[in-house]
Amino acid sequence: MKEIYTSFQEAVKDIEDYSTIMVGGFGLVGIPENLILALVESNAKHLTVISNNCGVDDWGLGLLLQNKQIDKMIGSYVGENKEFERQVINGELEVDLVPQGTLAERIRAGGAGIPAFYTPAGVGTPIAEGKEVRMFDGKEYLLQTGLTADFSLVRAAKGDRLGNLMYNKTARNFNPMMAAAGATTIAEVEELVEPGEMDPEHVHTPGIYVQSLIEGKQEKRIERLTLQTQEK
Repeated sequence: MKEIYTSFQEAVKDIEDYSTIMVGGFGLVGIPENLILALVESNAKHLTVISNNCGVDDWGLGLLLQNKQIDKMIGSYVGENKEFERQVINGELEVDLVPQGTLAERIRAGGAGIPAFYTPAGVGTPIAEGKEVRMFDGKEYLLQTGLTADFSLVRAAKGDRLGNLMYNKTARNFNPMMAAAGATTIAEVEELVEPGEMDPEHVHTPGIYVQSLIEGKQEKRIERLTLQTQEK
């Protein structure tokens, strides 16, 4: 059985200053929002965060930015976050922008124990500066390294006490690969069930990748609300 927390603050207690953390989600979809809130309260500083983007100004990882807890961000998308933009322009935040497919593959490779791989994405752009480029079959490819983290914070729709996780539709996004790439993976689940209650065919992350779980309800905010105007 995995460790089951009842307090989000307790779940993140081991995340210390200068930790590298992966955080699942795409925009505000599939983010472990309660674990992020607990990390804000913990006041852990000088974090390196690996995530697709950095939330919005008042929610998700944007709260860590506002609290000046992030030193470096590795992601693929700036998004709707004005504080992110301000900190980058003022030199307060180090940013490593990575093509989205390359970011996903770097995380997947890290979780699979693959130290590096070659990709055509980024060849001939500033992303290639200082990196090795090799020719394969007459085409240039850029060497990219795998990514791992001290902690991975992921969110799932359902999990059991053995750590098996199931994600809901697009909320799966980066969560499965990040669960595999973290030395310690903490899963925030909307529903915690007993072993045997989940159909094995519906398990997206095997429990071997998960060290602890916590059940909690979420707000599930909308990043940008768009309404259709009804024609009269």
